[in-house]
Amino acid sequence: MAYTVLARRYRSQTFDDVVGQEAVAQTLKNAILSGRVAHAYLFTGTRGVGKTTMARILAKSLNCLKSKEPTVHPCLECDSCRSIHTGDDIDVIEIDGASNNKVEHVRELIANAIYRPARARFKIYIIDEVHMLTSSAFNALLKILEEPPDYVKFIFATTEPNKVLPTIQSRCQRFDFAAMNAQTITAQLRKILQQEQVEYEEDLLVHLARLANGSMRDALSLLDQLLSVGQRPLTVAMLMECMGRTDRRHLLKLAEQIASHSAPGVLAEAARLLEMGQMPVTICDALIELFRDLMVLKAAGADSGILILTEAEKKTLAGLGDLFDLPGLIYAVTALERLRWMIRNSESARYLLEASLLRLALSEHFIGLDQLAQGQPAAVSDIKKNAPLPNLAAGSPPPAPSQPRSVPAELSNGPLTEAAIKGRWKEFLAALAQRNGILANYLTQGTVAGFADSVLALRFSSSVLFAAEFCRKRHEEIQRALQDFFGSRLTVRFELSGETNVRPAPKAAPAAVPATRQQRIEALDDPQVQMILKELNATPTEIVELPASEEESKQESEDETLEESGAEPMESEE
Repeated sequence: MAYTVLARRYRSQTFDDVVGQEAVAQTLKNAILSGRVAHAYLFTGTRGVGKTTMARILAKSLNCLKSKEPTVHPCLECDSCRSIHTGDDIDVIEIDGASNNKVEHVRELIANAIYRPARARFKIYIIDEVHMLTSSAFNALLKILEEPPDYVKFIFATTEPNKVLPTIQSRCQRFDFAAMNAQTITAQLRKILQQEQVEYEEDLLVHLARLANGSMRDALSLLDQLLSVGQRPLTVAMLMECMGRTDRRHLLKLAEQIASHSAPGVLAEAARLLEMGQMPVTICDALIELFRDLMVLKAAGADSGILILTEAEKKTLAGLGDLFDLPGLIYAVTALERLRWMIRNSESARYLLEASLLRLALSEHFIGLDQLAQGQPAAVSDIKKNAPLPNLAAGSPPPAPSQPRSVPAELSNGPLTEAAIKGRWKEFLAALAQRNGILANYLTQGTVAGFADSVLALRFSSSVLFAAEFCRKRHEEIQRALQDFFGSRLTVRFELSGETNVRPAPKAAPAAVPATRQQRIEALDDPQVQMILKELNATPTEIVELPASEEESKQESEDETLEESGAEPMESEE
């Protein structure tokens, strides 16, 4: 005897057997009991949620031969019930809208509709994927759909109701079928496995429900595929291997390397996944799912009902989630989703994947449009670099918060000297990198020139003027870091090679004022602005006019005086 797949063998037979769509089933039962059965129904919803099953149950209830009238409890034994269940009843015609979508097919349907049913009460047309009908076919269906013979019923099913003409929808009673939640799918799978007398891991049900993505038929198809392997008991590892899915243990290692900002580690873990046979788009999908779970875990907590995770996974992800902040996780999900669409049509999918993973790992080295305009680094690192890496073994508790760094004993026992600062300067830069990697990187281009009376002189070469200016504008942050590391409050003085004068600390910038409409137009038309917006894929949210500094105002005043006198401005010897 031929094998019958689980999705067909455990298909609901009556309204009482329906799983996950109880509201729709109850409404249809009440309509039958009250004698208010409509002549046309439209069932909408994603795949595998029971649209066609509900249509067959309704047809059996209307045409059961053992009942003298429509009933909510069909016998399931008469010829009509058995034929409807198998889909070959002569009075219940099932039509595939994808392959019978032309106007000629609809005209043939209308021509046959004038004949009364052969043995049952109603002639019922079930049209699946009705949105595939052409506009001409829909228009041909309008008249009979509005005023059909009293013995004709129409049941339409579609996954894309937006493609069904409004004139068709207005002639039908519409029922929206909701996606199955994880608890419903898990309970049904457990019931089926018990009836099949199959041993399994409890965590397997959670993984199947997550992969089903709201579709009961998909969950049963996955279970059927797993059963065909022939090994018992059924395990999560078997499911991952059978589906060709990325094992989350390897994904956790990759996420750990991203959190630790390790570029070599990220590339090595990505290469390991690719060597295991995973496609770049599969890795991207798995990472999106992982970062989404981390995002929900951080935003809503481990007890959130929208998390489909085992208890062990919740504990493991809780430890990993402490290494990320919520804005960084949101950015990671959106960036990986954009990458997913890019690599589908790219011949350099691996290179795009590696570049995107490195961007996530080194996110604080990339600056945004507002910081680019002000010469500022990214305001907040997407990933907490100063958090300790947890043990990612299942069931490990979240790591304890790190303790404040203590002042070295050799510095606390005596006065701070220039030799002591120079001896521990590299250690200070490493500690500063934990707080602000960009600032530490620029500060490495300078040297300690001297120390006296709590004033630390830092000297930069004229060839790295930008680095000196960058650090000078952040002198307060450097001074706080020095105090935290050396245990003594220091004042920082910046020097250029060949200069002895100390440049004053930057004054507070004057307040910006909103730009006029003309200034906004001119700013957006500027080629450099357009280039920056295009490169960053950004949209400006606000445009303001920054008042000129004192030097710029003085220079503009001098230029205006020269223009009025007719004299040419003097060129600098430099």
